[in-house]
Amino acid sequence: MSRVTEIRYVGYGVVDFDAERRFYTDDWGLAEVAAIDQAAWFKTYGHDEHHVVRLRKADINHVDVIALATDTRADVDALHDKVVAAGCKIVHAPHDLDAPGGGYGFRFFSPDGLPFEVSSDVARGEARDIARWDALPVNISHIVLHSPDHKAMVRFFVEVLGFRVSDWLGDFMCFLRCNSAHHRVAILPGPPCLNHVAYDMLTVDDMMRGISRLKKAGTDIRWGPGRHTAGNNTFSYFTTPGGFAVEYSSELEHVDFETHEDKVHAPSPTVMDQWGTGVGGPQTMPHPAPDPCLFQPAAM
Repeated sequence: MSRVTEIRYVGYGVVDFDAERRFYTDDWGLAEVAAIDQAAWFKTYGHDEHHVVRLRKADINHVDVIALATDTRADVDALHDKVVAAGCKIVHAPHDLDAPGGGYGFRFFSPDGLPFEVSSDVARGEARDIARWDALPVNISHIVLHSPDHKAMVRFFVEVLGFRVSDWLGDFMCFLRCNSAHHRVAILPGPPCLNHVAYDMLTVDDMMRGISRLKKAGTDIRWGPGRHTAGNNTFSYFTTPGGFAVEYSSELEHVDFETHEDKVHAPSPTVMDQWGTGVGGPQTMPHPAPDPCLFQPAAM
């Protein structure tokens, strides 16, 4: 069955393009791989995904696109047909992509109006081995979304895009996998928007060293460091100059995609943070609000 198999990148429209650009290269630990006019693409040093962030100068901060991967062009076509059958608004049908990295893909709006892309055959980039203490993100770990009907959105990701449920936190947060990682997407109630994007660090030591680097650069931690229960991953949350929430994470649990059985974790402070040592908390994160460009296609 055709399905999504990975996260590729998140594209943002940002008001202060230069500040966001400096943050991702100088502070967060990404490498700029392409730039066209007031747009730039960034990759991690330790993974061959062509890019994991795209920035574009815009009049308001918003999400331009959340890009997902599938394995083949035939899978792109099949998923396009499923998205159409689900009643989603299509931005463009499958075609050869002309952005850096190329590939073959289509774009659509989720039922909530957030923009997505599904692609295959994107060029691979260079990668080097990341060593302990390098404190560099290796790849996107997961994204978390809000939805006004989060259970319906879970069904969309499962029935249309091929994800599977890994765990629930109570009945309000669902963790979804598309490969062996415990979750690549999680969904919460709330207005339609992106909650945060998390990046895998090689070890917990790299996460801690990354916290130190960000603090010295003037970006202090919002919540963490701690360890969640669902997925068993460590966490530390920050915000970019544009106010987007980002996370350094490590040691995310891996499960068998086919056989893992989901369970429900009863919400409690120690479920949210098994260590119980982190500063801040969910209340310190940016307040969710509807993305200002729902159902509006990006310029590129």
